[in-house]
Amino acid sequence: MKKLLAIAGLLLFTGFIQAQNQSPVEELRAVWVATVSNIDFPSSPTVRSDVQRAEFIKLLDMHKRNGMNAVVVQIRPASDAFYPSALEPWSQWLTGRQGQPPFPYYDPLAFMITETHKRKMEFHAWMNPYRAVFNLNNSSITPTHITKIHPEWFLTYGDKKYFDPGNKDVQKHVTAVVKDVTSRYDVDAIHFDDYFYPYRLPGKEFPDEASYKIYGNGMTKNDWRRSNTDSIIVMLSRVIKEENKNCQFGISPFGVWRNADKDPNGSNTKAGQTNYDDLYADILLWLKKGWIDYVAPQLYWEIGHNLADYTTLIEWWSKNTYGKNCYIGLGIYRAGSNAAWRDKTQIPRQIEKLRNTPNINGMMFFSSKTFDRNPNGWNDSLRLNYFSVPANPPKMK
Repeated sequence: MKKLLAIAGLLLFTGFIQAQNQSPVEELRAVWVATVSNIDFPSSPTVRSDVQRAEFIKLLDMHKRNGMNAVVVQIRPASDAFYPSALEPWSQWLTGRQGQPPFPYYDPLAFMITETHKRKMEFHAWMNPYRAVFNLNNSSITPTHITKIHPEWFLTYGDKKYFDPGNKDVQKHVTAVVKDVTSRYDVDAIHFDDYFYPYRLPGKEFPDEASYKIYGNGMTKNDWRRSNTDSIIVMLSRVIKEENKNCQFGISPFGVWRNADKDPNGSNTKAGQTNYDDLYADILLWLKKGWIDYVAPQLYWEIGHNLADYTTLIEWWSKNTYGKNCYIGLGIYRAGSNAAWRDKTQIPRQIEKLRNTPNINGMMFFSSKTFDRNPNGWNDSLRLNYFSVPANPPKMK
């Protein structure tokens, strides 16, 4: 019995040493902190600044303990702000009512950046470019909100209100918001996710026909929409580097650029919607042109998924980084959702796969609150195994 225990201990120790030896010196280990609808932070809106600060420190300490070296915090979920801004009002998800500042007054963004850097972690400021009203039925909207000042800039689609991406004044406004943040705060990156043009609603066309008639210039509507997204990316890339040449510009797209049945350069997948064809986001063009500094595709599917296999997609992205850093978005939030995500080896195998795939430089986990319950013991796996040896975030290429 003692001999068996000794052998088991030796195997465990050997596996631990192997994981340490395989741990990269440079690797992004990030977690998304979503504020929209209070998904991750704060757990519920409150004007009390002491409660906000204590909760963020607790969240940050947990991720530092698990081995993370970056947080991606949503500071502009719906044309609002988790910081004092002359351009947009305080977020309802911070204090409970749009336009209401925290009390006693402080700057939450400055505080979060300071605390993150104090722990030698990067702070990526996550913004949603075009969502303006999250829910027309129950969102708190102040009279000074941009939708009240410039109603002609906005389009209603489903239960949400969006900036019109084809409107040139809209593009200038979004650029001004990003410029304001990069000029005033020591953020390590400006980060956008997959929401450019909204995901299609069944049977409903996005109502931008009026702008298309004005600005279409003979292009097909699809090409015109993509050109609108391209132009805002170019504007943002330029203004970010003008304000802070060390600040990265990162995009976290939906995991499928195009399916191979639409484009021979696409992935061997059967995704219902894609970046290029439905969200009008040509990520590969932005990488080729050097307009963005990193890409973090959201590969939230399991290994072996029949329509969008994790292994197929990570290998496709590996061949399409164009020399930029590529971080894989991991769907840890899916823990327990089906048999594949009840498998304790799912996340460990995904980490091992990305570490053994060329041109992949790290990972981002969605999202923070999942770690509160340590699903499948994955906090322990990260802390004691995969992230036991610290790593520095990769340098911007």
